[in-house]
Amino acid sequence: MAALLVVFPAPVIAQQEGAADVAPSITVELNGVTPRDSACQLTFFLTNTFDSDITGLVLETVLLTKDGVVDRLTLFDMRDVPTERPRVRQFDVPDLDCETLGQVLINGLSTCEGSGLTPKVCLNSMSLSSRIEVEVLG
Repeated sequence: MAALLVVFPAPVIAQQEGAADVAPSITVELNGVTPRDSACQLTFFLTNTFDSDITGLVLETVLLTKDGVVDRLTLFDMRDVPTERPRVRQFDVPDLDCETLGQVLINGLSTCEGSGLTPKVCLNSMSLSSRIEVEVLG
């Protein structure tokens, strides 16, 4: 019976250590929206925890009103996102009223470039969030 007590704790410890491992990801946070003359400026905060830099990242994005109506489809070129070095990207969207923006849908990726990266790998590893009331979906 004593031998069983010594053998069983090891796998439990191994599982707990494995749970601490976090899969690499790309985090895209909508950090703010700011009215500009005849545009709405969207500010994104990005982080990359892959082992390699992202040399090109373009998000296929759908902007929806608070009523859930599609306002427009657009591409946001996030450019490079180095590993473990956060980046901020801003986009002025013409003729968009920030007050009516309800959701930002990441519909897909047209580009995700870097060593060993493809749009599918990046999309499956993407974590989306919003720091403001405008929801980010994906």
